[in-house]
Amino acid sequence: MYQLILRGTRLGDEVLDIGVQDGTIARISAGIEEGAGREIEAQGRLVSPPFIESHVHLDTTLTAGEPRWNESGTLFEGIRIWSERKKRLTREDVIARATQLLRWQAAQGVLHVRTHADVTDPEFTGLKALLEVKEKVRGWADVQIVAFPQEGMLSFPKGVELMEEALKLGADVVGGIPHYEHTRELGVESVKESFRLAEKHDRPIDIHCDETDDPESRFLEVMAAEAIRTGMGERVTASHTTAFGSYDNAYAFKLMGFLVKSGINFVANPLINITLQGRYDTYPKRRGITRVKELWQNGLNVSLGYDDIMDPWYPLGTGGMLQPAHMAVHACHMTSRKEVTACFDMVTENAARTLGLKAYGVAEGNPANLVLVDAPDRWDAIRRLAATTLVTKDGEVISETSPAQTRLMGEIVDFRRGEE
Repeated sequence: MYQLILRGTRLGDEVLDIGVQDGTIARISAGIEEGAGREIEAQGRLVSPPFIESHVHLDTTLTAGEPRWNESGTLFEGIRIWSERKKRLTREDVIARATQLLRWQAAQGVLHVRTHADVTDPEFTGLKALLEVKEKVRGWADVQIVAFPQEGMLSFPKGVELMEEALKLGADVVGGIPHYEHTRELGVESVKESFRLAEKHDRPIDIHCDETDDPESRFLEVMAAEAIRTGMGERVTASHTTAFGSYDNAYAFKLMGFLVKSGINFVANPLINITLQGRYDTYPKRRGITRVKELWQNGLNVSLGYDDIMDPWYPLGTGGMLQPAHMAVHACHMTSRKEVTACFDMVTENAARTLGLKAYGVAEGNPANLVLVDAPDRWDAIRRLAATTLVTKDGEVISETSPAQTRLMGEIVDFRRGEE
């Protein structure tokens, strides 16, 4: 007897049963004959490892309109609004909002989350609250916390000391924001400081890098140089890098070779990047997103994040990871069959590499953390923004969703693509 059997799941080109025992995927094969404590008919739905949120700000989430709305829609107005709002932060406030968002995400199959916590706060209100949330949700979600100096590490009073204290308190990852430092020189030094702290405390690095339309913002090359110097490439993530979309090709092609050599990870946030960037353009307007397609074509690891959900930078969102994947298909011109499925991988397999996850994937011997998506394959899942119908954590069903059903003149309308 198995603990759980998912019957008739779509895994690649095959329809297979998945048997779970002791929280682990014990067997994957066609037609498991044994029974189980619970059996669920997948009806040919896509089975996937959990979705992964590789870049979000849980301390700011669900604060849109507080104390005011971002009327310009720009990054910098968002930062100014947050500077006002964070003066009213309380432990209870952050815990309640972050937990609610994590519940939304878990219901949509997101079981791994990397969140950034603003540590330009001598009281560490947000960080300490998120450390509590991390323990609170440990049974159903894995949370990594980045110590993020929202107002600059070197330009904010005692910013380096605050970063170091944040790591001692328990932050998992070293952050940075070089383009927000007061000068180019301070920005370069802040990147080097992030690497110094990471080496000292044996932590990965995830830096908000070149999140601007300014083609002269070139801190990505500094990150790549430091990654090569330290050999830390696979533990280094450059988030946003939207200026890469504004570089001239002569420089961009030179930089690309440098990036391949460094082996660093990239996180793009399509929903937010195309919303915040290009605000100062008339026409033509830039797309405001990094060169996702070209990074992927060059073999670099690219994942996608939501970044902001109902906060001073972005007033919309639900936390479902098919939404940024769907936007990437459009904003990054990734519409071939292979490219669309690659965007699905950017919120699953690729994101697992970014977060350094082990034993991730639908394979015998791995933890039975599984998601059923109401689609026959990854392409159709993104095309229809398909619902997540089932989520298991260590073999236990933690969420079930019934997909909507439409009747047109008495007959059920099936929006899935017909058999070819």
